[in-house]
Amino acid sequence: MADESKLMAKLAYKALEDKKAEDIKVIEISTISILADYFIIANGNSSSQVEAMVDAVEDGLAQNGFEPKRVEGVRSSGWVLMDYGDIVVHIFSKEDRLFYDLERIWRDGRDIGKEDLV
Repeated sequence: MADESKLMAKLAYKALEDKKAEDIKVIEISTISILADYFIIANGNSSSQVEAMVDAVEDGLAQNGFEPKRVEGVRSSGWVLMDYGDIVVHIFSKEDRLFYDLERIWRDGRDIGKEDLV
């Protein structure tokens, strides 16, 4: 399943990148949590960009047979959580990302660069 979760993370990263998401972070948490293998965190500059990012992730993963187990948050809100089981995608407004600071909370995880997802 590690290969599948890595593929899902790669697809989500590409979808976010295509929508000009800011500061995309991938944190491998498989060794410190049973919640998921990867957390992906990104932010947009407007509610319409956040909505476009959510749509892009859903479409990119669905085209490859992956459906979310749960999506929390309103698309026009400051935080949407997309739970795919092995990966969890957090899409924030810039302000909410700074406020919740998930990177600090999950700092024991390992940062994964884009090149590591290939």
